[in-house]
Amino acid sequence: MADGKPLSKSKVIESLAERSGLSKADVKTFLEAQAQLAYAEAKDGFTIPGIGKLVVVNRKARMGRNPATGQEIHIPAKTVLKFRIAKAAKDSSL
Repeated sequence: MADGKPLSKSKVIESLAERSGLSKADVKTFLEAQAQLAYAEAKDGFTIPGIGKLVVVNRKARMGRNPATGQEIHIPAKTVLKFRIAKAAKDSSL
């Protein structure tokens, strides 16, 4: 908020409860249910309207470098989960 620190989970719940008129317990239950749904559906992509989208990205194998020793190392291919921010969210945060 105004102090430049990110909101804690309890502050998010408190703020959403005030704005929506729901109880803090209801908001907490909703956020937990949304997180569980996102975990279950992430492999197919999961969109939070107006905020962004979870997408699965396949990274190719590549050569990297150990920063401590400078030695080249092989980094294997892997699947990662990324969050792509919605255009509306990007535009409002600037």
